[in-house]
This record gives sequence, C-alpha cells and structure tokens, in this order.
Amino acid sequence: WYPEIVHHCPDTPIILIGTKLDLRDDKEMLESLKSKHLSPITPPQGMALAKDIKAVKYMECSAMTMKGLKPIFDESIRAALNPPPARLRKKKNCILI
Repeated sequence: WYPEIVHHCPDTPIILIGTKLDLRDDKEMLESLKSKHLSPITPPQGMALAKDIKAVKYMECSAMTMKGLKPIFDESIRAALNPPPARLRKKKNCILI
C-alpha cells in the first residue's frame, strides 16, 4: 500500500503500525518463525523502517489483548489534525535542444 499512498496522497501523514504484538511472546509462533529462519520485527527495526519511509511515528498494538490500541487512535487523530509540513516536491524540468 505504501507506494499507492505516497503516489496519490503524498502529503498524508503516515503512522507505521506493528500489529499482532501478542504473538511476539507466543512460543508456538516463535518456533514456527524460527523453523523458517525468521523472527518477529523488533521495536528498533520498526522505528528504523518508519524513519526510512518518513512515517511520523512507529507504534505497536494487539487487537487480541487491546494493548496499544487507544494510543494509536489518539496519535492518528493528532497526525490528521496537525500534519507535519508538506514536503517540497522536486520539480521536473524539461530541456529542449
């Protein structure tokens, strides 16, 4: 979804959300990931990705346990009402010879 959002709504603030936080401590899930040589995303990895995509924030939640849901909605409202300054777009120049 990221390319479409950036293309069609370039000045829309983005909050990167790590979901299913409850599975980070689930032994079965960790074993399943380990068998595939994978591991859950860590908060520092999420923050690094948020910085790379110029998201206003990285947050985590679990719909199952409800952990982190309210702060995400609160931050979403803040981002919508007080968006960061619009990015300056590079103007493409055409040169005819």
